[in-house]
Amino acid sequence: MKGLFGIGTVLGLTVFDLAVKSEIEQKLNLGEERTISNTNVVVRNVHNEGLCLGTCRKNPKFVKISSLVVTGILSIYHLISLRQKREIMKKIGISFVLGGAWSNTIDRWVHGYVVDYIGFSMKNERISRITYNLGDFFIMIGSIILLFRELFKKQEGL
Repeated sequence: MKGLFGIGTVLGLTVFDLAVKSEIEQKLNLGEERTISNTNVVVRNVHNEGLCLGTCRKNPKFVKISSLVVTGILSIYHLISLRQKREIMKKIGISFVLGGAWSNTIDRWVHGYVVDYIGFSMKNERISRITYNLGDFFIMIGSIILLFRELFKKQEGL
């Protein structure tokens, strides 16, 4: 039963991000952006054909295969960890990382790019151009959970 929770979390996060990406693709033209009222949050439609910040975009085959391999290996590790007793924070952290990783991997294989749609209006133009998706935030949240787990590992049950 506990394993189903972890797998369900991964599937739920993946499907949620893919659904938001689909909405963005339908509602905004490529390159179009809208600022959310009274915030510095910008919603835009950007296609990233590479890895993080567009790295390796000139080698799409590498991007697709490496994304699938890393996500696949992490998925196997996750399935193994779901069988362990305790380790709750590890399971939650990996579930979040995988939810984001699968969403971006599926995008790469289906479309040849990842749909990014969340940006922040900042004084620094270079930083303002960086665009994320929820999957990226899921990966970050999961990584932070795993980092805290390692830092406070001495407490049993984490």
